Amino acid sequence: MYNKLEEGQLVKTTIIAIYGDNVFIDLNMKSEGIIDKSEFLDTDGKISVKIGDTISAYFIGYDNGEMNFTTKLKGDKANTAILEKAFNSGIPIEGLVESEIKGGFKVKIGDSQAFCPYSQMGYKQKEEPSFFIGKTFTFFIQEFNREQHNIIVSNREYQEDVENKKIDKLKKELKIGQVVEGSVISLQSFGAFVNVFGIQALLPISEIKRSRVSNIEKELKINQQVKAQILSLDLDNKRMSISTKALIKDPWDNVSSNYNIGDKIEGTISKIMNFGLFVSLEPGLDGLIFISKLEDANQNTNLNRLYKVGEKLFVEIDEIDDENHKIALSPTKSDEEENSIKEYLSDQDDDSDTYNPFAQLLKKK
Repeated sequence: MYNKLEEGQLVKTTIIAIYGDNVFIDLNMKSEGIIDKSEFLDTDGKISVKIGDTISAYFIGYDNGEMNFTTKLKGDKANTAILEKAFNSGIPIEGLVESEIKGGFKVKIGDSQAFCPYSQMGYKQKEEPSFFIGKTFTFFIQEFNREQHNIIVSNREYQEDVENKKIDKLKKELKIGQVVEGSVISLQSFGAFVNVFGIQALLPISEIKRSRVSNIEKELKINQQVKAQILSLDLDNKRMSISTKALIKDPWDNVSSNYNIGDKIEGTISKIMNFGLFVSLEPGLDGLIFISKLEDANQNTNLNRLYKVGEKLFVEIDEIDDENHKIALSPTKSDEEENSIKEYLSDQDDDSDTYNPFAQLLKKK
């Protein structure tokens, strides 16, 4: 494909191997081209390409017989001819930000001086000018005039190009329903933001787990790695919503085989309403005790004064509506409590000479 290459020549080729610190590209020759792997690492240190990907790269010369390429030109080796080629071909090039001048920054590229306006330095970050001084960044050359030695560059345009290429790649790889991994970057009262391939994905608090989450900080931590399913996707606006709950098995799938009417279970009060108590039988599976079934309450009772969320309560299953995901419950005693009461009443019957008003009350119950 390429019999002879000139320095700065652009080639379009395919990645054939990734090994160690190098990425190897196909040149259809006796040897392959080599690119430094660091050029393909994202902000999280993960490689952004894979074997089979088609890329564009620039030939930068031989080193110990190996053909070296780059996806951007090194500014410290750029002469005027290379700068003109970078301008005409849209090749990104590195430059050192030397100082702040009127309207922007002075950028050194090889032996040439370029100008980068304030508006063209940086992308999303809002940094003070001093942040950029003394650092090397990548630029596109927007204007090039050899005679007047006039070179205007843009770091913003380069970063936008990188971002757009990343989004185009994600559009081909991501879809609703797909399982992805990410890192928690912030916690809010309404949910968490998770970094998924550089996109700030929203994990709503209602999508964290099957049971109700009252304190998100007890469920997630900053930098925690999570696996989730994509619920919605709008890559043009860099928006995504995800769910970790979707990967947790729905307890309603096995309700009919795991529970029966008349079963006695120890549950946990998960929510208190004016019409009754919601009791969790297991994470994501709640039943309801209507206030009319509570012996110590009536329609005017403030249940928050009698019960607390998190309190354990023995209940009996009265009804299971699998189709509508509803379970009706009644408060009850554990089998151990009932057996103790029966034994106590039996002892009282044996001692007929003694009258115990508490035992008489239990008999009526």
